[in-house]
Amino acid sequence: MTILVIDTSGPVCGTAVMDEETVFCEYTAQNRHTHSTNLMPMVEAALLSAGMPLSRMEAIAAVTGPGSFTGVRIGVATAKGLAHGAGLPCIPVDALEALSRSAGAFDGILCPIQDARAGQVYGAAFSQDRRLLPDAPLKLEDFLDRIRPLGERFLFLGDGMPVYRQAIAQNLGDRALFAPPHLTYLRPSAAGQIALERRNTVDYLHLEATYLRPPNAQKNRKLLEAMAHE
Repeated sequence: MTILVIDTSGPVCGTAVMDEETVFCEYTAQNRHTHSTNLMPMVEAALLSAGMPLSRMEAIAAVTGPGSFTGVRIGVATAKGLAHGAGLPCIPVDALEALSRSAGAFDGILCPIQDARAGQVYGAAFSQDRRLLPDAPLKLEDFLDRIRPLGERFLFLGDGMPVYRQAIAQNLGDRALFAPPHLTYLRPSAAGQIALERRNTVDYLHLEATYLRPPNAQKNRKLLEAMAHE
């Protein structure tokens, strides 16, 4: 199965064209431009570099979150639009699982964390591609309490890692390890590998973003509605 992969869930915008045996093209970008500016030119360039038009794809894999609300919406909406136009199914991929795959082999506990702001992280835990904790929005201290019984060595990665590195090191001491910069972000080919293994295709109409918390706009709207009824 040949797929196009799209990821805008974190600070790195990424796309890939690949099948079970080959990554034909993979692009990532972390720059001053927004994902909405970067993504479509990257998709077009990836397809061109791979020598395959969108019509050659058999599915579009989209990282659906958790992550940046705006970023996730951009990637999911783009995947839905491309899938609708090309008549292709979609494959949703969890961002934290794809992050754990991006780190490669590690004989301890992989702890991908995304910065959820306000002292919270979106976190999960994996061992040898086996999920140990579900995705959850937690205060950093609560997340560390949950992973502590799972093992002796913990590798942290994701955009939450540099934000909370000092606090994690103080809490876990030598048990905490931190991925180097080139392994700390989500690689689109890692998301694609998960998609190719699962093949859990859905119609583009049923591709949905994964929000572990309500977006700020939704929370603000509810607050305004409550104030209006006071």
